[in-house]
Amino acid sequence: MQLKHISLLNYKNIRQAELEFEPGINCFVGNNGAGKTNLLDSIYYISFCKSYFNPIDSQLICHDEEFFVIQAQYEIQNQDEEFYAALRKNRKKQFKRNKKEYSRLSDHIGLLPLVMISPGDERLISDGSDQRRKFIDGVVSQYNKSYLASILRYNRCLTQRNALLKSAKGRSASIDGQLEVWDEQLASIGALIFDERSGFIKELKPVFQKYHRFISGESEVVDIVYHSHHQRASLEEQLKKNRERDLVLGYTSRGVHRDELEFLLDGYPIKKNGSQGQTKTFFMALKLAQYEFLNEHFGYAPVLLLDDMFDKLDDYRAARLIELMGGDSFHQIFITDTQKSRLLEIVKKTGKTFSFFNVNDGNITQDI
Repeated sequence: MQLKHISLLNYKNIRQAELEFEPGINCFVGNNGAGKTNLLDSIYYISFCKSYFNPIDSQLICHDEEFFVIQAQYEIQNQDEEFYAALRKNRKKQFKRNKKEYSRLSDHIGLLPLVMISPGDERLISDGSDQRRKFIDGVVSQYNKSYLASILRYNRCLTQRNALLKSAKGRSASIDGQLEVWDEQLASIGALIFDERSGFIKELKPVFQKYHRFISGESEVVDIVYHSHHQRASLEEQLKKNRERDLVLGYTSRGVHRDELEFLLDGYPIKKNGSQGQTKTFFMALKLAQYEFLNEHFGYAPVLLLDDMFDKLDDYRAARLIELMGGDSFHQIFITDTQKSRLLEIVKKTGKTFSFFNVNDGNITQDI
C-alpha cells in the first residue's frame, strides 16, 4: 500500500497543500509548531476518521475558516483508490471512497492500515487503563469488523445500564427485571470482546518481546499481562452480585470496559519503576509489534508515521530503529524532525528512496 498524493485545505495551520510522496521515506523538516505534526495527523485522519491528537473535530479547522478538506490518493494492491474527508462547522463530517459517501464511518476503518509512533505514546504507560484498552481496540478494529461492531454494541448497552442505575436512585426492586436484560447483553457481547482481546495479546506478546530485545540490546525482560473480569466467574453472576454496589455508584463496575493491560519490566510495573529511556523503548517496541501484526493480517505493510522520534532517542536506540527501517518489512514511512542534516544522515543509512519537504508556518514545499 502506498499514499501517492494528498491535498489539504484548512487543516489546522495548513491552509493549502498539494503533495506527492515517495514509496520509501518522506521527511518533513521545520521548527517546532511549524505544522509538521499536523501533516502527519491529516494522514492519520484519512485512515481513522479522527485526529490522533484532538478528539474535537471542529478544532481541526484552520482559524477564521469554515471547513477543512483532505483528499488522498492511494495505491492498494495495484489498484488506485481515492479518499475524501471534509468537515464544515456545525455539520456532520463527510467521508467518501472513490466519490461514493459512506453510510457508516465504521465501514472505512481498516481500509488504510496505519501506525503512528509519537512521544505522546508514553500515555500508554503513564495514563489510566482506558488508554491501553483504546490501544487494543484501535489495532483489532482495523482488521476485524465484527470486533468493532461488538465494541459499539457493548458501549450502547453499557450506556443504557448506567442510565438505568442512575435513574433508580439506589432502589433496585423497580429495575431488577430491566437490569437482567442488560446484564445478559453485556455478558454475551463482552465474552466476544474478551476472546478477541485474549487472542490479540497472545499473538502480539512474542512479537513485542522480539522488538524490545532488538532495541534494548537484550538487557531487560518485558511482559504484558491481560486482566479481565471474564477471567473470573460468570460475568452475569458478577453483575448480579455487584448490583447493590452499582446502584450506589451509579455505574457498572464489572465488564470488559474495566479490562487492564499490565506492562512489566523485569517483573515489576514499568509505570512505577521504568526510567524515561526504558519507557520510550517499551512503547516503541509495542508500536513496532503493532506494525508487524497488521502487516501479517492484511498481507501488505501499513503506512508508518514517526513524529519527532529521533529527537527523543539516544544514539544506540536511534541506530537500532534505523536498522529496522531499512528492512524489507517496512515500506512507506513519514518522518518529522527539526534538523535536516541529522535526518538526511538517518534516511541515507536505510538504503530506501526518500524525499524532503520544508515546513514553515503551515506552508509545505518539497526540497528539490
